[in-house]
Amino acid sequence: MDSFDPTPADRFSFGLWTVGNPGRDPFGLPVRAVQDPTRIVAKLAECGAHGVNLHDEDLVPFGSSAAERDRIVADFKKALSDHGMVVPMATTNLFTQPIFKDGAFTSNDPRVRAFALQKTMRSIDLGVELGAKVYVFWGGREGSEADACRNPMDAGKRMREAMDFLCGYVKDSGYDLRFALEAKPNEPRGDIYLATTGHMLHFISTLENEEMVGVNPEVAHETMAGLSFAHAVAQSMEAGKLFHIDLNGQRIGRYDQDLRFGSEDLKQALLLVRLLEGTAGNAPYTGPLHFDAHAYRTEDDAGVWDFARGCMRTYKILKAKAEAFDADPEVRDIIATRTDAGLDPLLSGGYASDKAAALKEASFDCDAIAAEGLRYERLDQLLVEHLMGVRS
Repeated sequence: MDSFDPTPADRFSFGLWTVGNPGRDPFGLPVRAVQDPTRIVAKLAECGAHGVNLHDEDLVPFGSSAAERDRIVADFKKALSDHGMVVPMATTNLFTQPIFKDGAFTSNDPRVRAFALQKTMRSIDLGVELGAKVYVFWGGREGSEADACRNPMDAGKRMREAMDFLCGYVKDSGYDLRFALEAKPNEPRGDIYLATTGHMLHFISTLENEEMVGVNPEVAHETMAGLSFAHAVAQSMEAGKLFHIDLNGQRIGRYDQDLRFGSEDLKQALLLVRLLEGTAGNAPYTGPLHFDAHAYRTEDDAGVWDFARGCMRTYKILKAKAEAFDADPEVRDIIATRTDAGLDPLLSGGYASDKAAALKEASFDCDAIAAEGLRYERLDQLLVEHLMGVRS
């Protein structure tokens, strides 16, 4: 064991659907056995994880009787207690069953929308029973291929009505629970409504109980669209809306790969961890660190747990790299905040007429300012050298 091995204090969690993924894909049958949720709890605890997350159907098969549901949940709760594990987050599967083929909350069929609300309320009850404090919504089928099938404005209105209704249900039930909305641009639909974290942040501002609702950004989902994940996370943190996060790896332009965290684009992964841990000076993120990824289809059971340990170790290694990078005197010199006693008071504290007048009269040597080198080439090289282990 070394300093990079995970412990429960690191707040790492995995979904039942992640390490429980049997290696099925659209072109091939499963390569691993389906695991019992109680075994997953035991194995994750053995690996040093803190928690396990779930969709309703990951634990209780669709169509189970009330008695069967209670037996399964009781066994799962016992496994959590026996192994010192928690459930930080829960969510609803609104994408697998055929009834959701054209969406759940945004469906044109009121019967589908009603069933989606029913299923979600029951799933919220389950999540709260298991101790979850965050409830995630990923609109996997909330989209279209034949875009004329509905007015996208109607889709937004229906999604808003569903979120307002479910916020009301949580408040009426007295639950200590917050919602986190997860964006994705496409797959399994041709286009998914509310495609990026920025879309979600605006949508939240239109809700009746916006204080209860934040976001759950995912590395793969922003990267699929060619966007900077660190920027999406920064915007979420600055808005006070980063309620949960999904960590994995992804290559731009590919299907949703859900690769081991840090296995692609280590530079962006380091910048993300730097932001989450606050090593650059911002307040750190203190919520669950959830890995929404799965092992390669090439792996057997042992390989699944190599994958899980790898996700957690990489995060901790990158945390150490981020700390070293931001403590590096040369880095600190390059990124030090510029100050100007004459201009700083005019640029902070909002508008005032005297500030506007002073700014309009200020003189700037634009050619001289433009000629100054910012040393970002050197800064980026320092980042690479820290990543490659030749600078500490």
